[in-house]
Amino acid sequence: MAQGPFPILFITATRIGDAVLSSGLIRKLAEEVPNARFTIVAGPAAAPLFLDTPGLSEVIVMEKAKGGRHWIDLWRRVRRRRWGLVVDLRGSALSSFLRRGRRAVYRRAPGGPVHKVVEAARVLKIEDDPPAPYLYTSPETEARAWELVAGRGPILAMAPAANWVGKTWPAERFAQVARQLLDDAGHMAGGRLMLLGGPDDERVVSTLRRSLPRERVIDLAGKADLLTIYAALKHARLFIGNDSGLMHMAAAAGAPTLGLFGPSDERLYGPWGPNTQVVRGPRDFEQIREIDPKFQQALCHMMDLPVETVAAAARDLLARTEPGTDHA
Repeated sequence: MAQGPFPILFITATRIGDAVLSSGLIRKLAEEVPNARFTIVAGPAAAPLFLDTPGLSEVIVMEKAKGGRHWIDLWRRVRRRRWGLVVDLRGSALSSFLRRGRRAVYRRAPGGPVHKVVEAARVLKIEDDPPAPYLYTSPETEARAWELVAGRGPILAMAPAANWVGKTWPAERFAQVARQLLDDAGHMAGGRLMLLGGPDDERVVSTLRRSLPRERVIDLAGKADLLTIYAALKHARLFIGNDSGLMHMAAAAGAPTLGLFGPSDERLYGPWGPNTQVVRGPRDFEQIREIDPKFQQALCHMMDLPVETVAAAARDLLARTEPGTDHA
């Protein structure tokens, strides 16, 4: 007798970066649970990341509301179904009020800093072998991405914006690095620049857009959906960006990823994977936190990260990930 569908309610993060870092759990469940059917709950920014998930029943967009009203609204939407498994990465009490078989709920663990990928894996008790971030893309999504990136020369992807000025490296410095790598004597000579960002990042992105001739720029900033951007990043030879959701998408896509860090902790949020690298200025995270304990000051904490430090790290990562070369 054929086994019926196994409904899984998967409640993930509001922010893009956190949702990407925990996305490997969905792949793990899809591969190991026969007939898994997913209902994925995410914030408005992160929800589009999961539209191509196999076995998807629904993506529920949950927007925060006053007094926790969003949890009541979610309960009303999902309470009539019996769930085989509820995975709650937000650590809410929702699963206690649902008809379900198993549940796996995030609980803060004691101890020192743990990378968010490992922290997510703890929810399913697989932290000894944490699944790498992974997003599913359909053939249609891959085809759209290929139309955008098709052409000659290696692609340098850059995401110069971040959600706070404190961790945003100056756009002018991104432009200097881009020119060093892409000019005739650079390590990516003859290559193209892929610009990434959201609709609100125009001011920052425009500085980079002007750094190269138009025909050598693939401008996706505010012009493509998240899954198409993720598929496009699979074609990038190198990604350079601030600590952001786009940085984590690049690493998950397999692009060699250089993350620029200042007032965020790479022990928790460093890009995940073997082809990744973190670079920062002379101050570590704790030294920056001493100056801005609540990370609320409207000033850039990245000014002490020189252009040459980033360019050198980029060249090192390019050498280390050269196709066909064994660097073990």
